[in-house]
Amino acid sequence: MHTTTPAPRPSLSPASASLHGHDTVTLAQAMGLLATVGDLAMGQPIDASARAARLAARIALAAGGDAAAAAHAHMATQLRWSGSTATATGFATLLGDDIGGRHAMLTRTLSAQQAARLDQVKHHLTPLAAIHCEVAGNIAALLGLPAPVEHGLRHLFERDDGRGQPYGLEGSVVPAVVQHVALAGDIEILARAHGFSAALAMVTRLGGVRYPAALVAQVTPHAQAWLDAPGALEEPALLSDFLPLSVPLTLVADTVELKLPWLAGHSRRVALLVHGAAQGLGLPDVDQRSLARAALLHGIGRAAVSNTVWERRSKPGSADWEAIRRAPYWTARIGNRIDGVEADAQLASQTYERLDGSGYYRSLDATTLGMPQRLLAAATVYVALRSPRPWRAAHEPASTLALLEAHVTGGRLDRAAVDAVLAAAAASIAPPTGQLLSAREVDVLQRLSLGESGKDAARAMRISTGAVRTHVESILGKLGCATRVAATLRALTLRLI
Repeated sequence: MHTTTPAPRPSLSPASASLHGHDTVTLAQAMGLLATVGDLAMGQPIDASARAARLAARIALAAGGDAAAAAHAHMATQLRWSGSTATATGFATLLGDDIGGRHAMLTRTLSAQQAARLDQVKHHLTPLAAIHCEVAGNIAALLGLPAPVEHGLRHLFERDDGRGQPYGLEGSVVPAVVQHVALAGDIEILARAHGFSAALAMVTRLGGVRYPAALVAQVTPHAQAWLDAPGALEEPALLSDFLPLSVPLTLVADTVELKLPWLAGHSRRVALLVHGAAQGLGLPDVDQRSLARAALLHGIGRAAVSNTVWERRSKPGSADWEAIRRAPYWTARIGNRIDGVEADAQLASQTYERLDGSGYYRSLDATTLGMPQRLLAAATVYVALRSPRPWRAAHEPASTLALLEAHVTGGRLDRAAVDAVLAAAAASIAPPTGQLLSAREVDVLQRLSLGESGKDAARAMRISTGAVRTHVESILGKLGCATRVAATLRALTLRLI
């Protein structure tokens, strides 16, 4: 769906250095971040999935499930929207606004114009559902979650009446966890949008359509009490004996960046670069750790801003800038919800501040911006300049240096921080190290992951579009993926691109 001007790959490869273990978080932290990012991407309140997850666990128990089934429903509900960033462009195209449009779909408040538009393009929803489900299922697998959770996420939009997506499963063939997630999600969302009585009437009408009528009858008498109960009493214990203690924070960054293909791997590159710069300056290990983690978190607030803003081909207007300036605000808000991540997220939210006070969102200046903030700003600017964007090719080294110098002399970036970043970049340039894909396949996937069309990639590589298609088929087969978006996420995880 994206097209970009063919351009060289960014010079700093995500496989070219190590973060020395600074890029890990607990499983609970990763799931909390992904749940909150997903809520914002779907136009929901920042705690919607947490509330729905507690309700889903109770529904699983009411349906006769054991503690494991309740935990599976809880985890699947937390990750139900983890594939939403991968379909943001598609929904922005279909509905004019990926966030507002999906909010209207979930709350059943589509305008007549939106409903008519959606009816015209409903054949496009199945491939979007397939992408969402594959990405969400892959995320569950990468997190090491139990098989029922992964299986449920891969069938997230199936319905009791067989008219769901992407496979059209029906009745008892639909995984039970999907029914629990769907019913809990509908009750939580519709109660907020229409009040509890109206919500229960809606889900009753959907009994036998979205989920079994018998399940609805079991749940509705207790739904309000369950949803309103204190979270500490409702949240099931994770099956800690079978789950990983820590997972890569890079997975969260990669998932968020699926929202804009031209950002694929951006936060990884910033993290590696700022970590190297901090090492070069001899900053304490605690600062190196915080910088690496902040770099991986700095883009999560983008999920709250519509793709219609990010993908506008013209110069952003004042309304666009108001939305853009709030992205780091949302980064801080998301991080503040997750125990153990708050300080790193606060640092991450200062990425776009500048020494002269011209940055955002707090308009901080040199009196409050220390070396960590200065390094993070310099590294982010460097990586952005050296990376292609839909409206321009990547800057060459000479123009990158000139633009950085302008930022320094203009009082926006710190001289010592820029020098440290440039030194780290010079020491870190290396090609991807993956062996699963051939060099040509890595080149194809890198270009497609950054939003180039098959035609653009073929033109830049001076091969036929048929050859690109052949390479894509081989890439998908080797990575075990059905869609290019899922292949991008898996390749980033494997450090192939």
